[in-house]
Amino acid sequence: MHHREEEKADVEAFIRFLQDLLSAYPIGKMAMILDNSRIHHATGLQPFLKEHPRLQLVFLPPYSPNLNPVEGLWLWLKSDVVNNVFFEKFYKFKLHVSQFMKRINKQPMETIDRLLIRF
Repeated sequence: MHHREEEKADVEAFIRFLQDLLSAYPIGKMAMILDNSRIHHATGLQPFLKEHPRLQLVFLPPYSPNLNPVEGLWLWLKSDVVNNVFFEKFYKFKLHVSQFMKRINKQPMETIDRLLIRF
């Protein structure tokens, strides 16, 4: 599970995330299944996609969170990290999120199974 912390969710941040993925997987075609967030369709993204033809974006139907396994990840993260916890400092919240991501990445198949069980 790849993640990137950004101050703002905009097309530039999304491109940086895509660059991270392309670096992590330097060969072969890559298909990303996405929701219909504005940044995923932004005009400013088109030059980047033309420059990286091995990357293909595939979009879920609008208003279909039930088809998006990442929604299950957010629920899991909230229940493990956020629910009933008050973080006095933002950096502590970020630390706990980072620890959660490291923990689930240690067992990728179990993580995938947990996220896909809803389907």
